[in-house]
Amino acid sequence: MFKRLPEAQAEVMVNPVRVTVNGMEVVCRNGDSVASVLFVAGILACRDTPVKGTPRGPFCMMGVCFDCLVNIDDVPNQQGCMVLVKPGMKIERQQGLREVQT
Repeated sequence: MFKRLPEAQAEVMVNPVRVTVNGMEVVCRNGDSVASVLFVAGILACRDTPVKGTPRGPFCMMGVCFDCLVNIDDVPNQQGCMVLVKPGMKIERQQGLREVQT
Protein backbone atom coordinates (compact mmCIF):
# COMPACT_ATOMS: atom_id res chain seq x y z
CA MET A 1 0.00 0.00 0.00
CA PHE A 2 2.69 2.50 1.03
CA LYS A 3 6.09 2.49 -0.60
CA ARG A 4 9.09 4.78 -0.75
CA LEU A 5 9.90 7.07 -3.62
CA PRO A 6 12.84 5.70 -5.63
CA GLU A 7 15.28 8.35 -4.37
CA ALA A 8 14.33 7.62 -0.74
CA GLN A 9 14.72 3.88 -1.32
CA ALA A 10 18.18 4.49 -2.78
CA GLU A 11 19.14 6.33 0.43
CA VAL A 12 18.02 3.31 2.48
CA MET A 13 20.44 1.13 0.52
CA VAL A 14 23.39 3.53 1.00
CA ASN A 15 22.98 4.27 4.72
CA PRO A 16 20.54 1.78 6.27
CA VAL A 17 19.19 2.09 9.80
CA ARG A 18 18.01 -1.19 11.33
CA VAL A 19 15.19 -1.28 13.88
CA THR A 20 12.99 -4.04 15.27
CA VAL A 21 9.24 -3.76 14.82
CA ASN A 22 7.15 -6.36 16.67
CA GLY A 23 10.17 -8.67 16.69
CA MET A 24 10.88 -8.27 12.95
CA GLU A 25 13.96 -6.43 11.64
CA VAL A 26 13.06 -3.48 9.41
CA VAL A 27 15.57 -1.49 7.39
CA CYS A 28 14.78 2.22 7.10
CA ARG A 29 16.64 5.47 6.59
CA ASN A 30 18.03 8.03 8.96
CA GLY A 31 15.41 10.74 9.55
CA ASP A 32 12.36 8.49 9.17
CA SER A 33 9.67 8.77 11.81
CA VAL A 34 8.59 5.60 13.60
CA ALA A 35 5.09 5.98 12.09
CA SER A 36 6.44 6.17 8.54
CA VAL A 37 8.57 3.07 9.15
CA LEU A 38 5.43 1.23 10.27
CA PHE A 39 3.66 2.17 7.04
CA VAL A 40 6.58 1.13 4.84
CA ALA A 41 6.79 -2.18 6.73
CA GLY A 42 3.12 -2.80 5.95
CA ILE A 43 1.93 -2.28 9.53
CA LEU A 44 -1.19 -0.12 9.44
CA ALA A 45 -2.32 -0.56 13.07
CA CYS A 46 0.13 0.32 15.80
CA ARG A 47 -2.15 0.15 18.83
CA ASP A 48 -5.48 -1.15 20.07
CA THR A 49 -7.97 1.05 21.91
CA PRO A 50 -8.35 0.32 25.64
CA VAL A 51 -12.13 -0.18 25.69
CA LYS A 52 -13.04 -2.21 22.60
CA GLY A 53 -9.62 -3.27 21.31
CA THR A 54 -10.19 -1.49 18.01
CA PRO A 55 -7.01 -1.28 15.91
CA ARG A 56 -5.72 2.26 15.33
CA GLY A 57 -2.93 3.55 13.17
CA PRO A 58 -1.16 6.78 12.35
CA PHE A 59 -3.67 9.35 11.13
CA CYS A 60 -2.54 12.97 11.25
CA MET A 61 1.25 12.34 11.14
CA MET A 62 1.86 15.61 13.02
CA GLY A 63 1.31 14.82 16.72
CA VAL A 64 -2.30 15.94 17.13
CA CYS A 65 -4.44 12.78 17.14
CA PHE A 66 -2.44 10.33 19.33
CA ASP A 67 -3.55 7.37 17.20
CA CYS A 68 0.08 6.37 16.55
CA LEU A 69 0.98 5.45 20.13
CA VAL A 70 3.56 2.66 20.33
CA ASN A 71 6.04 1.20 22.79
CA ILE A 72 9.56 2.34 21.94
CA ASP A 73 12.43 0.67 23.77
CA ASP A 74 9.94 -0.56 26.41
CA VAL A 75 8.52 2.93 27.04
CA PRO A 76 4.75 3.07 26.33
CA ASN A 77 2.64 5.92 24.94
CA GLN A 78 5.22 7.23 22.47
CA GLN A 79 3.82 9.14 19.49
CA GLY A 80 5.32 7.31 16.53
CA CYS A 81 4.87 10.26 14.20
CA MET A 82 6.97 12.52 16.44
CA VAL A 83 9.89 10.15 17.14
CA LEU A 84 12.74 9.63 14.66
CA VAL A 85 14.22 6.16 14.36
CA LYS A 86 17.62 5.34 15.81
CA PRO A 87 19.74 2.28 15.08
CA GLY A 88 18.69 -0.70 17.20
CA MET A 89 15.41 0.85 18.32
CA LYS A 90 12.78 -1.66 19.49
CA ILE A 91 9.25 -0.69 18.42
CA GLU A 92 6.21 -2.69 19.54
CA ARG A 93 2.48 -2.44 19.03
CA GLN A 94 0.70 -0.99 22.05
CA GLN A 95 -2.06 -3.23 23.36
CA GLY A 96 -4.88 -1.43 25.21
CA LEU A 97 -4.53 0.88 28.17
CA ARG A 98 -1.11 1.81 29.52
CA GLU A 99 -0.20 3.53 32.75
CA VAL A 100 0.89 7.15 32.51
CA GLN A 101 4.63 7.47 32.99
CA THR A 102 5.66 10.09 35.56
